[in-house]
Amino acid sequence: MQARAARTREAIIRGAAECIDAQGYRGASLAAICRSSAVSVGALVFHFRDKSGLAEAVVEAGSATARAVAEAAAREDDSPLHAVGTLLCALTVLLREDVVVRASALLARERPDIAGRWHDAWTPRLTALVTQADTRGELGPGAEPGLVTALADHLLTAAEARRPGQHPDLDLGREITRLWALVQHGIARRST
Repeated sequence: MQARAARTREAIIRGAAECIDAQGYRGASLAAICRSSAVSVGALVFHFRDKSGLAEAVVEAGSATARAVAEAAAREDDSPLHAVGTLLCALTVLLREDVVVRASALLARERPDIAGRWHDAWTPRLTALVTQADTRGELGPGAEPGLVTALADHLLTAAEARRPGQHPDLDLGREITRLWALVQHGIARRST
């Protein structure tokens, strides 16, 4: 019985994410979420006290996925500065491919009161990588770690705002990789 309840809960979270992604928080009605999840209103309210509680669950699920991807991406490279680009690319691809992650990012903009955990899922890893790059001497003069972190955050925020299907020929992961390479060229310490 518990496995079935867990599957129902996951279906509701995914259905809510699909509705939020398509219509925003305000436009995602409980009736539409039930249709998208293929569950009754009774099943929905059994698992979630209200729409805000459901949105929090969407953010928790999306944040957990983003955190895992950020941690894995950060471990893939010997250079912390290069790993920042890997992390940004991985999160950008995740935003494009995972509706729960996309809905989490959207909720962070529309309902920051309940969705702060979205940025908390990857910002600490990003900050740590930039700090490591600074400690290792990878940052050039004037490339302050706080500003580098803010710039990387802005790049990802721009990627969040791009909706799938808006630019079907655009590979956001590749674009972020190329943008970060350009940024890295400008902020990296030059060898003499």
